Formats: sequence, structure tokens, C-alpha cells
Amino acid sequence: MFLRNCWYVAGWSRDYGRDLKAQKLLGENVVFYRQSDGKPVALEDACPHRKLPLSMGQLEGDNVVCGYHGLTFDCTGKCTDSPTQRGMTPRRAVVKSYPVVDRYRLLWIWMGDPDKADPNDIFEIENYDNPSWGYTDGGMLPIACNYLWVCDNLLDPSHVAWVHVTSFAGGGTDDAPLQMDQTDRGVIVSRWIHDQPPSPYYKDLVKFKGNCDRKQHYELCVPSTALNKSIYTPVGTGGEDAPLTDETYINISYNFMTPVDENNTQYIWFQHRNTDPHDAAVSKKMNDGAIMAFNEDKEVLEAVHKHMAEKVTPNIDLGLDLGAKTFRMKLQRLIDAEQVGETVLA
Repeated sequence: MFLRNCWYVAGWSRDYGRDLKAQKLLGENVVFYRQSDGKPVALEDACPHRKLPLSMGQLEGDNVVCGYHGLTFDCTGKCTDSPTQRGMTPRRAVVKSYPVVDRYRLLWIWMGDPDKADPNDIFEIENYDNPSWGYTDGGMLPIACNYLWVCDNLLDPSHVAWVHVTSFAGGGTDDAPLQMDQTDRGVIVSRWIHDQPPSPYYKDLVKFKGNCDRKQHYELCVPSTALNKSIYTPVGTGGEDAPLTDETYINISYNFMTPVDENNTQYIWFQHRNTDPHDAAVSKKMNDGAIMAFNEDKEVLEAVHKHMAEKVTPNIDLGLDLGAKTFRMKLQRLIDAEQVGETVLA
């Protein structure tokens, strides 16, 4: 069901501190905390004695003390104290430790073989440190559906014409032809829409007046990171081989879907734009609009998850589903190979 030898977003870095924070990720119970030097730690949230969650215990220094019988574990998961039988700590008194890294305001976790965890493999956010680019606070949304339904949605530019009428929709989003391309890391579904008004979400953000040429770039990367790029440029200046102009507006929505279990997804996002780097009002307006739109997605996707599980007649696919189906096959090959210990290209 899940690819484990890869980096997922556990949450926003700001939400992890000197307390024990319990989460379920990929069906596994994990407890997070920070050491006194600020370094993040992630351990299996279960004492090996009677499986009481370690998150129900307490933090003493940089160690976690189980709230049942005081077994104490360090950041590696090794038991450092067993008060009821000191000097006779069971060799199996060990909990799993997960590699974790702070980057891009996010806390990343490696859910697979820790020996394979390389921070250089964390998804790169281009221009993150570019002072001419601005970003939103972002958000986190629990969605009661399988993470692949969210991934499908983020490879589907067409749904905006019906689900996001007051935000991301606009002329051409209902019927303009789509192009699909495969990459080393996933799938891209994209299209240029020419000589149409900007969508409501972007109308006051672009830096020119009148109609525009607009690109919808929906990219999904293994295991479940979506890069949705919106490009707005004056009429007649847009196209696959056309250079960007000084007036071209670019906004990238970074979307990180982390499976909680087979029926629930933790969805984290933020927007990154090539204008107004220090304008808090613009950032707030964009963030508020995104929250409204993503809650519209949540309502639809939770209903899809429920009714696909309960279907009594077969469902069908449309041409717009090609990107999502291709990504699912690509991801499944990686999951299957991981199960048998093989290495394959995405």
C-alpha cells in the first residue's frame, strides 16, 4: 500500500517542541519530540513491554520515560534504564527510531530502512531562499480518504472548472486539451489556455491588465508530492517554447500528502510566488483562498473514497484520468520492488 524508503512530511517544524507528540503515519504509531539542542527525534510510539504509547509517558532530559514501569529510551530507541530491574535490562527492550530532518519549515520523516535515508533525497523546493520570491503560511488538512485519491485530484486540472468555480476555475479549464509527460520522478499533466481572463483567485495578483495566456502545470512526484504551477503572462506571450516576460506571474503550490492509514491522509501545503516577497496582505489573501478551495476538495474526495468503497456497479475512467493512472502504475512498481528488495527506476 505504501512506499516506505522515501521521505514524507510529518508536519510543520514549528509544531514540534519539548513535548511528546503522537502521530500515525503510514499505519505506524510514532512519537516526536525535540532534544534540548533542538534536534528532532522520532520513535515508535509503543513501549516494548506492554505497548503502552510512549507519548503517554514523559520527557526527562533528552530521553523518554514510559508511563507504566519507567523503561527509559534515548533518541536511538535504546533502553537506558529499567528501574524495576536495574542491571538486567532485556536486550529486546528497543524501540524503532526514524530518521527526521527539518527543511523548508517542514519536518521530514523516513519511514523505511534507516540505513537508506539520505537527506539529499528530500524533495527540492527551487527558489526557496530566493529573496524575490514570497510564500504563504500554508496549512494542514486532515482528509478522510486514501492518499491516492488526493494524488489523483492533484493530477487533474479539469476538476477546477466544477469544484473551484470561485477560485481556480476560468475559461478553458473545462475543455482545453491536456498533455501528459512522464519524468524520472513522476508524471506531469499540463496545458496552455490562451486569451482568457485570469481565474478569480489570480485576478488581483497578476501584474498586468486584461486577458492572459495561462499554463496549468500539475506535477506529481513519488511518493506523493504535488507541484502545481500556475503561469500567467500577457496574451500572445505564452506557449511551450515562449520565453517568460518581465510581467509573467508564477505561483507554485507545493502539496505534501502523507498517508495516515489506508483511509486517512494528512495534507500539507503552501504557495510560493515570484512576486511580493514581503507583502503579508498578499500572503494572507492567497492562503485564505487556498484553504477555502482545499476544503472544497476535501468534501468531494471524502465522498469519492466512501462511495468507491461501497460501489455496487463498476466505475469508469475518462481521458483526463490518464495521468493519475500512469502515476499509480509507476508508484505500484516501486512498492512491489521494495517488497522483494529490488531497485527499479521510477
